[in-house]
Amino acid sequence: MKTEGQQETLSEKEGADLVEKYGAARMESKNGVFTCLSIIGEIEGHAALDSSRKSTKYEHLLPLLFSLEQDEEIDGVLFLLNTLGGDVEAGLALAEVIASMKKPTVSLVLGGGHSIGVPLAVSAKRSFIVPSATMTLHPVRTVGMVLAVPQSFDYLARMQNRIIRFIASHSHITEDALARMMTDTDTLANDIGTLLEGKEAVRCGLIDELGGLAEALCALRQLAGKDGK
Repeated sequence: MKTEGQQETLSEKEGADLVEKYGAARMESKNGVFTCLSIIGEIEGHAALDSSRKSTKYEHLLPLLFSLEQDEEIDGVLFLLNTLGGDVEAGLALAEVIASMKKPTVSLVLGGGHSIGVPLAVSAKRSFIVPSATMTLHPVRTVGMVLAVPQSFDYLARMQNRIIRFIASHSHITEDALARMMTDTDTLANDIGTLLEGKEAVRCGLIDELGGLAEALCALRQLAGKDGK
């Protein structure tokens, strides 16, 4: 039988392991039990990234999201995003899972939510962005050899449309406006697309609100019915 001190030590160790392995933390207070999960660096998909680069592994996040959805003690999940994008299919898969969760979810963009990080940012039930953060909208890219045949361009166009439809259906921006931003040639000097700062992302309807950690936590407690009212 474990003593009270041993139980506390094990609990602290489990909490440390959660942070180290998954970039997640569990918060318990009189306002409820919430999990904070970070999505940082590059979204790692089917190919492993260099060990020197910060990455979020989707094969780690998928089962973790499943366990959070099934955990009756968890009242809601806060996603902290600072990502430059990454594997398109992996990022979109994560976004679809987050969007399908019944538990209250809130996202907060810190630093950047670029490329496939945009669907991840809007996938939560409420989205926030700090004023200094930025988000880059651009067309789907691919690496390696591409056959210059109509089928290749059709595949990329269909992938692009999937992303546009997802973002538009989980935010307040229209598909047409989003498509125009992704193909804009006047904003980025060496690329096509649009770079949005925090206020601009809210103004165009991409992100729900401007705010930081306190505002995101307040919204999460409200969604979970734990705001103390």
